[in-house]
Amino acid sequence: MKNLSLIAYLDLKESIRAKWFLVYSLVFGGLIALFFIAGVTESQVMGFSGLSRLLLMYIQITIVILPIFILITTVRSISGDRDNHILEYMLSFPISLGQYYWGKFIGRFITVYLPVMFAMAIAIVYGALKGADIPWSIFFLYTGLLFSLSCAFLGIAFFISSFVKSSEVALGIAFFIWIFLLAFIDIALISLMMQERFSTELIITISMMNPMEIFRIAAISLFDPELTVMGPVAFYILDTMSQAAFVLLSIVYPLVIGLIFAALGFRVFKKKDLV
Repeated sequence: MKNLSLIAYLDLKESIRAKWFLVYSLVFGGLIALFFIAGVTESQVMGFSGLSRLLLMYIQITIVILPIFILITTVRSISGDRDNHILEYMLSFPISLGQYYWGKFIGRFITVYLPVMFAMAIAIVYGALKGADIPWSIFFLYTGLLFSLSCAFLGIAFFISSFVKSSEVALGIAFFIWIFLLAFIDIALISLMMQERFSTELIITISMMNPMEIFRIAAISLFDPELTVMGPVAFYILDTMSQAAFVLLSIVYPLVIGLIFAALGFRVFKKKDLV
């Protein structure tokens, strides 16, 4: 455990010194500051006001920004060390492959998760100072959702980094996965639904396998338990399971996906040439 924690600490220090971490932190912190400057907490739209509306807007933007930031900054974690011969140098010490791999995973997870949570904490503290009602239940549920989403894309990024030797190829694959999950899968499934080539239940089920999609719907359900903004799709989801069960699934499923991809990446990392 000592070597594992040392690798995680070194990766954390390296990430904090990097320019991308500064940009990453400013993006999420800047979003919260921009919302306060724009007076989001003092307005009301469709019944949402105060910190509830701010968190709703923040989480909807995070769905788009967080995955691509995690993929781009993490996908070169191992492949970049291999290109710069850092991996060869690190393994010259009495460190096992498992300690190196999982230490990098833990260190990078702390790096990508803390700025997101810190921005939400700033919103809560500012709202408390202003005397606003703090939606603690929504805050803690969003904490769990962001935790699982970060784990999902971190696992995918480490899986890519474990078998791709070139950092440029790794970046290309990461960007393609983000575009596919964000846009292409929705467009393709909507076209199939309109053409009625497959059953609606099958198409919705495939859509729910997308971590970004299930995260998005779970975030909406915290403010709109009836999912009225989703139209007929809501009937299938709510008839299949309750809102509480769906939120729990939306936390557990991306978490499991991330750990599976991370474990697969470690398996590939152990069996292929390291340098």
